[in-house]
Amino acid sequence: MRPTVVEVSLARLGDNFRAVRAAVAPAAVMPIVKANAYGHGLVEVARHLVALGAPSLGVAFLEEALALRRAGVAVPILVMGGILGNQIPVFLRHGLTLTASSIDKLRQIDDAARDLGVTAKVHLKIDTGMERIGVHYYSAHGLLERASECRHTVVEGIYSHFAAADAADLTSARVQLARFLEVLEWYDKQGVPPPVRHIANSGAILQLPESHLDLVRAGILLYGVYPSPEVRRTIAVRPALSWKSRVVYFKVVTPGHAVGYGSTWQADHPVRVVTIPVGYGDGYFRALSNAAEIIVRGRKYPVVGRVCMDQVMVNIEWDTAYNGDEVVLLGEAGGEAITCEDLAEWAGTIPYEVLTNINTRVPRVYV
Repeated sequence: MRPTVVEVSLARLGDNFRAVRAAVAPAAVMPIVKANAYGHGLVEVARHLVALGAPSLGVAFLEEALALRRAGVAVPILVMGGILGNQIPVFLRHGLTLTASSIDKLRQIDDAARDLGVTAKVHLKIDTGMERIGVHYYSAHGLLERASECRHTVVEGIYSHFAAADAADLTSARVQLARFLEVLEWYDKQGVPPPVRHIANSGAILQLPESHLDLVRAGILLYGVYPSPEVRRTIAVRPALSWKSRVVYFKVVTPGHAVGYGSTWQADHPVRVVTIPVGYGDGYFRALSNAAEIIVRGRKYPVVGRVCMDQVMVNIEWDTAYNGDEVVLLGEAGGEAITCEDLAEWAGTIPYEVLTNINTRVPRVYV
């Protein structure tokens, strides 16, 4: 019954998936659904993409993968984040694919699989320039050799991650790709086919077709948002998410009466101010105070005063609005649009953070 909702267009999500799939063929597409599917809803988005033919999914944490398994999602799920040893049996019992980021982790995985009488499935993680997790590219051959000796573990993939594939200057991304390809030469020297090779994220999908290899990992691009202002928009996608609410209060504010915490805004003439039931407790950043715009009755108006935990105020000057009128925080209405990039610029952040900060207090509605 809450008037503030996130509306997700499954049709647009499907269109975006098909556009990415066509652009990278014959490489496969692994949708990345971590962080509640970038705010779009983990289970519903995953189910929809699997129904459209997604062969596998990627998440960050074990808990995300378990939520998908409990929801009946049966396709392979790669957990890309670092793991702890005591988590490994849980991975194996639920048929999840682990990231083996070191020789020690690989040994723990193989030992746990032996003890449980199962075969573990892993992707090897190579650090080509992120310095996050993964064995360094210049010492990766030891991991590959150890993996070839494992008795209870199957290496299904090998991957790395770009640090700057969404930049205008792709010099460092090309260096990372060259390092990854050099690591992969080990398989040729051994006379064995490599496992599934993947390094391309959204930026590389758009800008580095030579990095598509066997599989690409489509993240923010899949949801219709480009990863940076500099990236070349070589694939047409549209935002799948809208954030909406309704007017719950209307009043006239007279000159000299400040609005909101800290009294940071006041008008020098009478204005009409409406209150919207959304705030930083929902992920509408406090940094949007006196900076953002909201669409009311098809027109953009400024947020005034500080964003509260649960409410925000909007100055509609002397225009008209009524309790119950729909407003758009992110999306389109009446020929106007507020984009994820707009909110990111006003808040001094990036589109990724805008999407993933819309928390679960806001209901998701699928259309």
